[in-house]
Amino acid sequence: EQEQKDKETEKLAEQQRQEEQRKLEQQRIEQQRLEQQQKDKEETEKLTKQQRQEQQRFKIKMVFVKGGTFQMGSNKYDDEKPIHTVTISDFYIGKYEVTQKQWKEIMGNNPSRFKGNNLPVEKVSWNDVQNFLQKFNAKTGENYRLPTEAEWEYAARGGNKSNAYKYSGSNNISDVAWYDSNSGNKTHNVGTKQANELGIYDMSGNVWEWCSDWYGKNYYSNSSQYNPQGPSSGSSRVYRGGGWYDYASCCRVAYRYYWYPDYSSINLGFRLASGL
Repeated sequence: EQEQKDKETEKLAEQQRQEEQRKLEQQRIEQQRLEQQQKDKEETEKLTKQQRQEQQRFKIKMVFVKGGTFQMGSNKYDDEKPIHTVTISDFYIGKYEVTQKQWKEIMGNNPSRFKGNNLPVEKVSWNDVQNFLQKFNAKTGENYRLPTEAEWEYAARGGNKSNAYKYSGSNNISDVAWYDSNSGNKTHNVGTKQANELGIYDMSGNVWEWCSDWYGKNYYSNSSQYNPQGPSSGSSRVYRGGGWYDYASCCRVAYRYYWYPDYSSINLGFRLASGL
């Protein structure tokens, strides 16, 4: 009988030891989980801090564009017809064209023909710009993109503050644009002409600006009224605004042009846009 009691006591003691070991193992696992959680939190905070630093370092001056409804197009050329009603949601667009300094900081190179930190970057294809955007957004945690053609024209016209000017900010092109008659056959520092009604510079002249849309000659005939994105497919991308070696007519807010996405030119750059 005593032997039986000893066995039960020993069995109980073993169960208690196992229970203590189980609790210790649970505590160890919980401690590891808490340590990993803290480590992950610190890594996230570190990444967030780095992104904030990158955002400040590569900060792009953006202009808020209040959404609204406008008449897009003109009756001058076939691909600007018909004039049609478009409604645009709120968005942001670059105050200036992207400069060579900004491009070099992200891409580590400068393809431009005319060199200068505050000159607009040029000789960049639509495809090159997509590569830039991917790297830029990864560094900053932002979601920059190219403007749609409709966003571009709405902003160029002055948005809901529009005075219905022919060029972006004036009916006198020399006030707002570097073009063939005043450019001296070169680009100029961004923001050196007058801004338009929204405080945006160089949307007429200096360099053409890529938009996100595929080009469709007859797209205006069946365009969506609300935030149109352009045709669903195509072979060429749209660019807008005219440039330093173009006639005044090409710098009108309604003028459209296009070329293949791998095309680049000493007269062609871009500006950024983003949603809210």
